[in-house]
Amino acid sequence: MLTKIAFITGITGQDGSYLAEFLLGKNYLVFGLIRRSSSINTARIDHLYENPNLILRYGDLSDGLSLQNILNEIAAKNPGRVEVYNLGAMSHVKVSFEMSEYTSDIDGTGTLRLLNAIRASGLQDRTRFYQASTSELYGKVAEVPQTETTPFYPRSPYGVAKLYAHWITKNYREAYGMFASTGILFNHESPRRGPTFVTRKITIALGNILRGKQTRLVLGNLDAKRDWGHAKDYVEGMWRILQHNVPDDFVLSTNEFHSVREFVEKAFSLKGIIIQWRGEGLTEVGYDSHSGRELIFVSAKYYRPTEVDELLGNSEKARGTLNWYPQTSFDQLVQEMVDADCP
Repeated sequence: MLTKIAFITGITGQDGSYLAEFLLGKNYLVFGLIRRSSSINTARIDHLYENPNLILRYGDLSDGLSLQNILNEIAAKNPGRVEVYNLGAMSHVKVSFEMSEYTSDIDGTGTLRLLNAIRASGLQDRTRFYQASTSELYGKVAEVPQTETTPFYPRSPYGVAKLYAHWITKNYREAYGMFASTGILFNHESPRRGPTFVTRKITIALGNILRGKQTRLVLGNLDAKRDWGHAKDYVEGMWRILQHNVPDDFVLSTNEFHSVREFVEKAFSLKGIIIQWRGEGLTEVGYDSHSGRELIFVSAKYYRPTEVDELLGNSEKARGTLNWYPQTSFDQLVQEMVDADCP
């Protein structure tokens, strides 16, 4: 028997696909928002298509009417509680500098449209709303590690747009009494991560190098440090946030960080390639210590206009209040991604 309904924006993304799997496993009726595209963009959820409890609807966070129409349909289907997970976003930090207005509209104003659609559809008093906030809110960090009370200083159009979404969610919670929570999630990866994100870029390149399809991997800031977890663990955290008895804000993180350089070294070592380094800055090169072959290069074009050097979370609040703990170690994460992308 179905007990709950969920609506996921961004269902075709990494997090959305894992969350859909998780909720369907808990017998939810899951509505998913998909954007119209001339190419097929549903690969991450294709394996779920035959599930009768998955309902996909076209719409966009730029189109408030499409959001309201879907929520009206949900309201008519179910007199009980509805969970709304806003995971849709233009989520690439570097690209946000090139598409700043679009990022602002989707990541910032899009959240406002969704909150207003919840109210307009009459679901305000029976909806639990989750906003996907991000560690990029901290940007130029004021303290290490970062907690729910650390001041924000975003360093990209993506971070600034997400800051608006974060605060409008809190504002609607306080102004209208909505059950509106946020999860400030630190970096979370998986084999479903988009190929332009640095972790997946590394493992795809490694696979291509091993197959002879690629000769080099070009990266930006090798010493940027991130708190990397597994997306599968983090979507359970999202769900736990909405099961809590009061709306609140929670950091989800592994509480440890690793550099891009470390990720490269770990991934390549799993395939028997020990990377050593020479040079510095833009002239630094990583080479195979056995063959001497130069494999890793640095380019200024992969640096952000404003860099974020260190992001390290402190998720003690979520661990104590929600009993949420990440289950996947850094080594396990890298191993899974390498296994998926390399022969």
